[in-house]
Amino acid sequence: MKRLLFTLLICGLTFSAFSQSNTKNEKIRALLEITGSAKLGKQVMSTMIASFKNSLVNVNLEFWNEFEKSVKTEELVELIIPLYEKYYTEKDIDQLIAFYNTPVGKKMIATMPQIMQESMAIGQNWGRQLAEKLAKELKEKGLIKQ
Repeated sequence: MKRLLFTLLICGLTFSAFSQSNTKNEKIRALLEITGSAKLGKQVMSTMIASFKNSLVNVNLEFWNEFEKSVKTEELVELIIPLYEKYYTEKDIDQLIAFYNTPVGKKMIATMPQIMQESMAIGQNWGRQLAEKLAKELKEKGLIKQ
């Protein structure tokens, strides 16, 4: 009898943990969909294939079309979910979903691509300025040849 109760308890705990994990995963999927991150796989794949096409010009278009059809972008989502599981609790995910469904959250999602693009340009410009400053100071101190 004790063995049966113990077995039922273990099964119940396992089912409960699986159920909570499954619910959290579904919420993470919803969050990725709301933020547009779920579409990221398709964008990354399209960019990579375009790059491969340019590098491998002898490969025919039919191959690329078939290859693109064979790639399942859901695989990227499956690889990303554990990151969200690692860093966010289910309550965190709920709060993020709630935030991204607010007007300011939707605005953030809508403007994020432009902000990221402009931020990258600003960062590149800053990096060039920093490199120029470094070269100038190294020359002034005689640490590199003119």
